[in-house]
Amino acid sequence: MWKNYLGHLPEHDPLYQYLKYDIQPQLGAGPARPTYRVFQLNGSNDVYLYEEKHSLTKVIGKFFLSKRERNPEIAARRLGREYHNLAMMRGYGFTGWPHYIARPLGCNDWLNKLLVVEYCNGELLSHIIQRAIQQHDDRLLYAKLTALAYFLAAFHNRTAVDAGVDFQEACFYMDSLINRLLVNQSLRGDESGELYYLRDRWREQPRMWEDRQVFAHGDATPENFLFGDGLSVISFDLERVRRADRVYDTGRIAGELLHFFLQTTGNKYAAEPFIGHFLWEYACHFPDREQAFRATTRRVPFYMGITLLRIARNAWLGSEYRRKLIHEAKQCLRRWQ
Repeated sequence: MWKNYLGHLPEHDPLYQYLKYDIQPQLGAGPARPTYRVFQLNGSNDVYLYEEKHSLTKVIGKFFLSKRERNPEIAARRLGREYHNLAMMRGYGFTGWPHYIARPLGCNDWLNKLLVVEYCNGELLSHIIQRAIQQHDDRLLYAKLTALAYFLAAFHNRTAVDAGVDFQEACFYMDSLINRLLVNQSLRGDESGELYYLRDRWREQPRMWEDRQVFAHGDATPENFLFGDGLSVISFDLERVRRADRVYDTGRIAGELLHFFLQTTGNKYAAEPFIGHFLWEYACHFPDREQAFRATTRRVPFYMGITLLRIARNAWLGSEYRRKLIHEAKQCLRRWQ
């Protein structure tokens, strides 16, 4: 995880008092006069690591009200949603090995809508994928995808309800991605027409509506999972948890794998054995593994397609590569029959 050392937190800062009196006691005994080192982390919000110099205890602070989000009401809703989701999923039993959700330690409206979460050790999936590709270590990636499949199957199966999937929500999300790509001129007008056509063909398929709703992670990207030894998987960013199709998550992981291999090696087909392995391992957590595998893989292309469109929104990617992602997204979405 990238981090940039910023210095010590001043004792006159209100955040210092909050960490000392509200957060530090939850982490065990600390010094009477703590010293907090501050590191800025990469993240979609303003995210920081606070390390107490003497006890070496660490916490993550995530500010929802920042230069990126200036609306206090929106920031407050997002703060409340993530705090609730972390606590809720821990209530489903994700509090020990091998499946763990980071413990929320506190939220503070007055400190720029701050959420404080415990720090967890582990290696990000994004680092594991890159390391496996660069070192030709297929066994490493297969093993960690097995662990992730186990985690996501537990996440979904423990939260399944009798209500059917509302696939219309996924179609609305695809519409927002198309609009964003049109605005930033990554997508041509004639291409948007084809994408809307393909969306409608998927919407007509009964299989996209037939499964039960689960709580989907909602942001199942390689930056949001940490891995320890063996089957250990830790997740810590649950702001986007929602009721959805379980393939919302597994299809996103599949799309991310295709993206990593395409970007790093130029060969999208190199991702296929790992995608197949991940989906097969996910299916083993159902009574009929082969039936579960067939049911999920028939829906995966749609969610892979919108994942690739989602990645293509990023302005930091080169225009040529973004065009490749859009091409691959259309290839996935054309597999509606």
